[in-house]
Amino acid sequence: MRSISAILSMLLAAGLAMAQAKPTQNQAPSPNGQPQAQSGAQNQSPSSAPSATSGNPQAPSPAAGGHKVLQAKSQDELKAYKDAMSKTDSAQMEAAADAFAAKYPDSDLKAGLYISAMNLYGQANNSEKLIEMGRKSIAADPTNPVPLVQAGSALVEGTRDTDMDRDQRLAEAAKDAQSAIDNINGLPVPPNAPADQVAAVKAGILTLAHDTLGMVDLNKKDYVTAEQEFLKAVDASKAQPEAVLYLRLSVAQDQLKQYSQALESANKAVQYAPPGSAVQNLAKQQQARLQKLMAGATPAVPSGTAPATPAPATPATQAPAQTSPDTPH
Repeated sequence: MRSISAILSMLLAAGLAMAQAKPTQNQAPSPNGQPQAQSGAQNQSPSSAPSATSGNPQAPSPAAGGHKVLQAKSQDELKAYKDAMSKTDSAQMEAAADAFAAKYPDSDLKAGLYISAMNLYGQANNSEKLIEMGRKSIAADPTNPVPLVQAGSALVEGTRDTDMDRDQRLAEAAKDAQSAIDNINGLPVPPNAPADQVAAVKAGILTLAHDTLGMVDLNKKDYVTAEQEFLKAVDASKAQPEAVLYLRLSVAQDQLKQYSQALESANKAVQYAPPGSAVQNLAKQQQARLQKLMAGATPAVPSGTAPATPAPATPATQAPAQTSPDTPH
């Protein structure tokens, strides 16, 4: 989904800049946007100092609005982070993240390095490595909705009915997506990020999370719940409507024999899809099938699964290409 992938790419840049933008008390922000190193408890700002009630001196405290503030704990850690972040090759980025995590196991910044590696593997269209890096980032920070939603989406998009671990992958995808929703207000963002940009990022995460849950439900043939999740995804993305969401919603409604609603959703999928795109072709097939059905003909019954997401502009969550059927599934 184009706008969602673009939003998540924007979030990646903003989230990794979180550590870069937060100065310690009595310290000017870094002009080049790099993370600041803590020079001692006396220099910590109120928003970044560990919570006195947390019982964990290593845990980052939430900033205003529940957003976490990430900081390096030493100049050496800061330099190592910068060096790791300079990598542009996915394998090198992964190796640098692993080395940083081994040297600084308690660092607040290691999750961001794995997010960067995850994004690079996404750009290389390597969904399994994207999932692997997502899992490492989640292990480092289980409440960051960015790796949660991207790993969850990649899991459900890349799972096939013939996979031996199909059920486990779908369960993990659903857990990740729900955790992304539950932790949406803990999103790491720069302190001075514009409110509308933060709102757009959150909407993108919620859209992708509900879409992932809907896809899991479609795979389980739970069409009632799938429809509910796709409706939530459509609502979250109403500022930038996504054709594939309406197409998947149409498939769920079709399976529930809600043909009028299914046709309305298919019509919107055709309307919002880029002309000549794969998703528009699938939407037109679904539209024609439903029109014939409502006219009294007997078109082929859809398989009950949703079409693959078209290749996004920034493929951070792109799954391997799927063969498009004659009817959307």
